[in-house]
Amino acid sequence: MKNKKLNLLQCGQVSRLLLVLGIVVFVAVIIVFIVMKATTAPPKPIIEEPTGHKAVYETLLGDIKFTFQEARDAGKILAGSKSRYPDWQKDLVTTEKFIIVTVGAQNKGKENIPERVWDIGNIIDSEGRNYVPLEQIANSWQPDPNLCSDLLKPEFAALPCVKIYEVSRISTGLKIVVSAFKKQNGENYFSDEKNRETALIDLIVTQ
Repeated sequence: MKNKKLNLLQCGQVSRLLLVLGIVVFVAVIIVFIVMKATTAPPKPIIEEPTGHKAVYETLLGDIKFTFQEARDAGKILAGSKSRYPDWQKDLVTTEKFIIVTVGAQNKGKENIPERVWDIGNIIDSEGRNYVPLEQIANSWQPDPNLCSDLLKPEFAALPCVKIYEVSRISTGLKIVVSAFKKQNGENYFSDEKNRETALIDLIVTQ
């Protein structure tokens, strides 16, 4: 009887011992896992590359800030009756479309910027096609005076420059070239093409 009780006591002790050992091992495993996780370098963040073009509606060349103001699809006909000379101006017609663009130019510097230092140029589409402004042929539909390349006084309101273009109907992703000559010294600016800076501004064309 005593041997039986002794055996039961020994079995109980072994069970408790195994339980304690199991708990110790479990705790040890948890501690090791926590330590390893703490010492492991975190994974590098995934940086997504931009998938599309970020539109630019203003830019700075020297002291001149160019800002997109308007681009209007005038359709296939510039009506003579809506020109500055409605009594005699004939309609101007295209098989494609006319786009009337307005870009503002503002002097962000401290001195006057003289005439003919800045201007807006060609429209370029997403395929690299160039469309030149209709400087003479569409003059009757431009404002008078047109302030393109005019004198810019420091921090005066932006002067609107308006030009008209004949653009293909299939062209998309239109941008316009803006340009300005670099400053030479004092109030003087270069006038040669190699010292002309250019940039592109996106257009939002509306009807």
